[in-house]
Amino acid sequence: MEFKGFSKKALPFLKKIRQNNNKEWFAAHKSEYEEYILNPSRAFVVEMGEHLQALEPTIHAEPKINKSLYRIYRDTRRMGANKEPIKSRIGVIFWQGNNKRMQSSCFYMHFSPDELLAAVGVRWFEKPMLDAFREYIKDDAKREELWSILEEIKAKGKGYTHLEKGYKRYPRGFTKEMAHSDLSLYKGMATFKVLDPKLIVDGEKLIDTLYEIYEDMLPLQQYMYEVSLRVKEE
Repeated sequence: MEFKGFSKKALPFLKKIRQNNNKEWFAAHKSEYEEYILNPSRAFVVEMGEHLQALEPTIHAEPKINKSLYRIYRDTRRMGANKEPIKSRIGVIFWQGNNKRMQSSCFYMHFSPDELLAAVGVRWFEKPMLDAFREYIKDDAKREELWSILEEIKAKGKGYTHLEKGYKRYPRGFTKEMAHSDLSLYKGMATFKVLDPKLIVDGEKLIDTLYEIYEDMLPLQQYMYEVSLRVKEE
C-alpha cells in the first residue's frame, strides 16, 4: 500500500475520540479508525522505514501493533495512568537494537489534534538504561561528545530542542565541578521538534520533512545506540 498521507478526517476523528472517550463509541466507529489512521499508519511505517534504513540499516520498521505501531487502547490499570481508555494521540516508533523498543534508541513520531512531534533518542530511562547511560558518560570524553552533539543540533536553528533535566541531585560518581556533569541529571535523552499536525495529510511532504529532521538528529541516535549496547540485563 503506497503512503499518500493520512486522511483529512484523521485529526477530526481524534477530536471525536476526546469527546466520546469510551470503548462502546470506539467499537461503533472502529472502521473509521482503520480507514483514517491504522491503515495509513502501516503504509507510513513501510515507507518511512525504507528511508530510515538508508541512514541506519538495522532500524526496526515493523507495521504491526506493539511493534512500530502502538495500541489505540490505553492501559488504565497502571497507577497514575491516564484513565481515558482510548488514545487521541497516535505514535509510531522505529527502534534500533535488541532492547525493548521504548528502551532502545529510536526515531519517533506522534500526532494529535494539538501537534506533530518528531523525536530521536530515548524519551525516558528505565533503570537498566539509566545505569548504562550514567556509566557511559562518566568518561570525560563521552560527556563532551554528548554535549557537543546536543549543541550542534540546537545550533542548526530549526526549532530543535531536547528534554529538560529530571533530577536535582548528582548521582554517585558525578559532581558539579565536572565538565557537563548536568548531563547525569536527565531522566531520558532525546531531541525533538514540534510541527503543525496538518502536515500529516501530505504524504510526500511529511516523509521529506521527517527525514530531514531525523538526518539532522542522527548523531544523537548513534550515540544513544552505543549506550543501549551497554545495558545489562536484570
